[in-house]
Amino acid sequence: MSGDEPVPGSGDAAVQAAASRAAVTGGRNLPQFDDLPIPADTANLRSGPSLHDACLALLPLVGVWRGEGEVVYPTIDGPFRYGQQITFAHDGRPFLYYEARAWLLDENGGVIRQAARETGFWRPQPDDTIEVLLTHNTGIVELYYGKPRNQTSWEISTDAVVRTATAKDVTAAQRLYGIVNNGDLAYVEERAMVGQPLQPHTSAHLKRIVG
Repeated sequence: MSGDEPVPGSGDAAVQAAASRAAVTGGRNLPQFDDLPIPADTANLRSGPSLHDACLALLPLVGVWRGEGEVVYPTIDGPFRYGQQITFAHDGRPFLYYEARAWLLDENGGVIRQAARETGFWRPQPDDTIEVLLTHNTGIVELYYGKPRNQTSWEISTDAVVRTATAKDVTAAQRLYGIVNNGDLAYVEERAMVGQPLQPHTSAHLKRIVG
């Protein structure tokens, strides 16, 4: 190894890995409408409006992420694999827009069908509290509160869960998100639903594809 090569696991190695990823993802962004009269959402910090200062603690999340996860629960046959894409974007105001789409995978990685969708907003507050509002395609609306655990991980738990008459009985949830493995996004989620106590439900490991 020459003296100019970064040591694996060092800060220099992490910077070099980030630069390599950016060469691929740094030029990509969300689809844009040229005639939109207001700032468009951006998932790329290199373009569009500047990130609001209130969102700086959430800066590492901004981007589009895609990968695979696993879903388990006592009331389902499993575990099952799923693919997922998560978007954290902003329009210059003091919140992040969030969207997640998932699809079930077979044992060979082929798509079986579309699965869960959710959309909402992450609203950081002056005392470092994060308010998260999520709406699910299954008829559930959740209000989470949380805080950063450090500069690259965030933990949130439900304060309230509202559901339609036809939705599954969900009573609580909590999630932990973190930037891991040279810049990937990972999360774990626990849920209390259909009469079961709070316990592991989903987890995923996603790679940046935009930003």
